[in-house]
Amino acid sequence: MPVINERIRFPKVRVIDADGSQLGIMTSREAQTMADEKELDLVLVSDKADPPVVKIIDYGKHKFEQEKKAKEAKKKQHTVDVKEVKMRYKIEEHDYNVRINQAERFLKAGDKVKATIMFRGREIQHSDLAETLLKRMAGDLQEIAEVQQAPKKEGRNMMMLLAPKK
Repeated sequence: MPVINERIRFPKVRVIDADGSQLGIMTSREAQTMADEKELDLVLVSDKADPPVVKIIDYGKHKFEQEKKAKEAKKKQHTVDVKEVKMRYKIEEHDYNVRINQAERFLKAGDKVKATIMFRGREIQHSDLAETLLKRMAGDLQEIAEVQQAPKKEGRNMMMLLAPKK
């Protein structure tokens, strides 16, 4: 909760007017009276300064501007998602290349890629072949990705996590 109007309880404060000009150092009560005369609010800008700095502004408008700035900043940031590429260890060459291209596209977009190999039935005995395939994939993508989690078995799947290189 921001400190405004009567909540400001410092013996002396440095006052800045709505247009940015300095009005000097005065008591909080005098500053509050000036703000009331202009039908504006007294808002604490910095309590770390000596004396603390307050500004005479329309608080509602000030709050709106800050929310607008925060929204703009949020728009510009990219959240990292984890995209999944699934395959079987007996994958054909062309299908493998399709998976590599998908993974490459995800990595270039700045997302992490989880490469998963699924086993059915007795295929789980060939987990060494699956591990070889995942290592081959890591090798094929080493220019744009780094292995964040080495291939490991999880139930009937084997997975590896790749992150884009910085």
